[in-house]
Amino acid sequence: MLSDYIINTPVASVIFALTVGLSIYAFSNPEIYGRMMLHPYTVYRDRTKWPMMITSGLIHKDWTHLIFNMLTFYFFGFALEGILVAQSGSIGHIYFAGLYVVALVLSDIPTILQQKNNYNYHSLGASGAISAVLFSFILFYPRTMLYLFMAIPIPAFIFGFLYLGYCIWASKNARDGINHDAHLYGALTGLLITLLLYPWILLHFAEQFGL
Repeated sequence: MLSDYIINTPVASVIFALTVGLSIYAFSNPEIYGRMMLHPYTVYRDRTKWPMMITSGLIHKDWTHLIFNMLTFYFFGFALEGILVAQSGSIGHIYFAGLYVVALVLSDIPTILQQKNNYNYHSLGASGAISAVLFSFILFYPRTMLYLFMAIPIPAFIFGFLYLGYCIWASKNARDGINHDAHLYGALTGLLITLLLYPWILLHFAEQFGL
């Protein structure tokens, strides 16, 4: 039930609703895109524009981009918040919010540095933060079975690497305004934050494979 999501995973619920709502609104409002998209040229030169590193993660290029990211978040974001609460109590909600926001910001920094002199470059999407959520979840439950395209069973850790592999390919080949570079840095941020919060997680991960 919807109320169960709101009560048990309030942070994931707010992120999901806000991202879907703002993305849909922006689809028909180009002015919103201009204000919320990441513009490295401006961010690098004007500290008052740093919030773009967060606002750009609340909008998406089109329905395909939005649905892909939100399906991934739905499968892993709500579950991860529940896992962190189970591990740490109510402060787990704060851990989840922190992981998401920090990953959203840190995953944009390499792009800002790379594109700081490219006035025509813009990007958007929550992919960096969602990669962090995905790879944090994988550290806890790497063998969880998912169904790719709703039909093909696949372990979570394989899904994660396929997801990341696509994003690395897209960062080199796609010209769609989506910040595909952020996937890699978001994934690394998710792994690092989870390791800092739960240093035992590497041993737990290895044990899932009998190591």
